[in-house]
Amino acid sequence: MSAKQDLSERRKTRLRFSLRQKGGGRPRLCVFRSSKHIYAQVIDDLRGHTLAAASSIEKSLRGELKTGADKGAAAAVGKLVAARAREAGVSQVVFDRGPYLYHGRVKALADAAREGGLDF
Repeated sequence: MSAKQDLSERRKTRLRFSLRQKGGGRPRLCVFRSSKHIYAQVIDDLRGHTLAAASSIEKSLRGELKTGADKGAAAAVGKLVAARAREAGVSQVVFDRGPYLYHGRVKALADAAREGGLDF
């Protein structure tokens, strides 16, 4: 593993450890950001189940978006995952940004999820 991958893995592990400590059993809103798309999942770690998921790859979003790799796409995915989580009965989550900085697309997704009704 390269040094950059090792640092990313350490950052992700450190963040998830603190989320488990402070989360209090709440589901986790996990974000994955690739160069072309953005993905979000609401995961219940106690049961090991995904409660809701959304991504910029979905056909319902592809027609509306210019590209899957901008802040507009991230905001659309954030609203969609929030709506699906509310349908599943989830209103409070902890935000897992993974190895990414809370900036740009990750921040846009988080803000849209808050507007959609998720509390974190």
